[in-house]
This record gives sequence, C-alpha cells and structure tokens, in this order.
Amino acid sequence: MTANKKTTRRNWRNPDDAPDLSKPKWRERFSKADVMAGKKVVRRGRPPSESPKVSTTVRLDADVVRYFRAKGHGWQTRLNAALRKVAGL
Repeated sequence: MTANKKTTRRNWRNPDDAPDLSKPKWRERFSKADVMAGKKVVRRGRPPSESPKVSTTVRLDADVVRYFRAKGHGWQTRLNAALRKVAGL
C-alpha cells in the first residue's frame, strides 16, 4: 500500500547548466580534484595490501563463534590470530 506515502519531489537539473570548465575558476577547482604523478592519477586511500585476506566459507562450531563474538568488535581478527597461532604461523 503506497497510498499514504508521499512522493519525493524531483528537482531535475538541466545538463546544460554544468559549469564551463574552460573558465579559470572551474579549471582550477577541478585540477585539484586528482593528484597526479606525471600523467598518472595517484589513487588516494589505503594502498593495496602485500598479503591480502582471502574470502572463504568455513563451518565452525557454534560455541567457538559465540566465544569470539562475545569479545566484541574485532572478533574475526582475533579468531584469525588464534588460527595463526595454532598453525604456527
């Protein structure tokens, strides 16, 4: 039943209203958007890991999962550390 829901108003914008990037004001603003190293864009944020995690599905006993989850945020990291310790890594 959607009769009681209000529709959102759509404020369509004219694509011809885009800023003129040939003007110095806009060219300067957009030139600062990307950091360049020569002609290559430097990606911001966290760099790729040298040893990335692998997504997998593992079936564990419920009490094991409960134990680690009860420890709070970061339980998967602690579970991984426990597995590494047992494996001797």
